[in-house]
Amino acid sequence: MAAELGAARTGEHFIAITDPGSKLVTLAAQHGFRATFLNDPNIGGRYSALSYFGLVPAALMGVDVVTLLERALVAGCNCESCNCSPDGNNYGAYLGAIMGELARAGRDKMTFIFSPDIAAFGDWVEQLIAESTGKEGRGILPVVTEPAVVPGVYGADRLFVYLRLRGDDSQDGTARALADVGHPLVTIHLDDGYDLGGQFFLWEMATTVAGYRLGINPFDQPNVEAAKVLAREMIDAFQKKGVLPESPGTPLSLETLHAFLAGSRSGDYVAIQAYIQPTDETYRLLQAMAAQIRERYCLATTIGYGPRFLHSTGQLHKGDGGNGLFIQLTSDAGRRLPIPDETGRDESGISFGILKLAQAAGDAE
Repeated sequence: MAAELGAARTGEHFIAITDPGSKLVTLAAQHGFRATFLNDPNIGGRYSALSYFGLVPAALMGVDVVTLLERALVAGCNCESCNCSPDGNNYGAYLGAIMGELARAGRDKMTFIFSPDIAAFGDWVEQLIAESTGKEGRGILPVVTEPAVVPGVYGADRLFVYLRLRGDDSQDGTARALADVGHPLVTIHLDDGYDLGGQFFLWEMATTVAGYRLGINPFDQPNVEAAKVLAREMIDAFQKKGVLPESPGTPLSLETLHAFLAGSRSGDYVAIQAYIQPTDETYRLLQAMAAQIRERYCLATTIGYGPRFLHSTGQLHKGDGGNGLFIQLTSDAGRRLPIPDETGRDESGISFGILKLAQAAGDAE
């Protein structure tokens, strides 16, 4: 931007959404950002959809923020004891109790079915549940990327949740088939896309209640920082020696993959961690790989792009009961895209490709 417009006009093309006192506040002031939105620092990242972090981008997209927040307020009021009759409609507590109690009973693979138009909600709810509950040897694994198949490949560790948009019956048959063979199924009806405002609050409340039932703190993420520390150690080693330390994992081949998965136990899950370029074709191939693993070994199988998943399911991978089997895919970045050591200067001690590989190695460690 500076090269195109000149340094004096660069800042007006940026806004910052951040917590008070962060380095981004300083950067925004230094470069004269167009606006800075200071969020309430008491709101954790995965609980922040209805704060500036979610609402500013929503407003820029043309979302009717008032309507979205009205739906959230209704959901919030319905979860307050003063508004609930003795047999009241506190769906947040009901849903949280279902999540927590079934997880305690071994049904800790919470598998989502979505009406296609709201399927992207899965990316958010995945982080909320995994990062909030996966710690101290416990956790609920959200499964949001599995295409639904015949019920026979699912084990007794599943809880299914169907988010159904009014007028869309495309997933009704799948949900009915799962219920007919005895799998627990929660169905949540949405009138339109703005009901997602209520869903944000509902799932935050439910996840908090589930955390209480599991006996963990749903608001911390102790293992996320541990992975960051290890990644920084990898970067330090690279900058001193010019090479990254070798990964502790086993190189992947069909033989090693099947040998690895053959040792799985009931209740295990597989996480495919793809530190590769996200494309439609890549995702199609990853889904095909996940489907073959699930059908051959009857294990819940998730897909996460790295380093994104480090801030979503990564906490659960490291903090739960140790029943994850991890397949990490890495690649050569192909071209060196340097990260400037200082804004506005060309000097660089590391590239984005090396950073990604360091994060992958830190996570594997």
